[in-house]
Amino acid sequence: MGVAHHSSYVPWLEIGRTELLRSSGVSYAALEREGVLMVIVKLEVAYRRPVKYDDVVEVRTAVVGGSRVKIEHRYEVSVVERESETGLPFLAAAARTTLACVGREGKVRELPGWLVKSETET
Repeated sequence: MGVAHHSSYVPWLEIGRTELLRSSGVSYAALEREGVLMVIVKLEVAYRRPVKYDDVVEVRTAVVGGSRVKIEHRYEVSVVERESETGLPFLAAAARTTLACVGREGKVRELPGWLVKSETET
């Protein structure tokens, strides 16, 4: 069909979250070493326009809510470059996720305090 499969968007969202965390000075690997694991408990994606193969996409990610044990993110996936096409960029998808914090044993635990206060965007 020449378009990215709908399941391709989920890893793009993960990259957005990972880079948002990295921009705060911490890697996800460092969180895991501390026994802080983040699991997706809710994922919503609204597909607006198709992403074609070889398109260049930009994923904007923001923390939009949460609690002591969860973080909610909002995403915009935009096509910013497409061969031989004008009218760029455009919104390809909008998404939201809720992640819960768990320990190594899989039980819910509190987020580190500094992560609760993080309200940045990338």
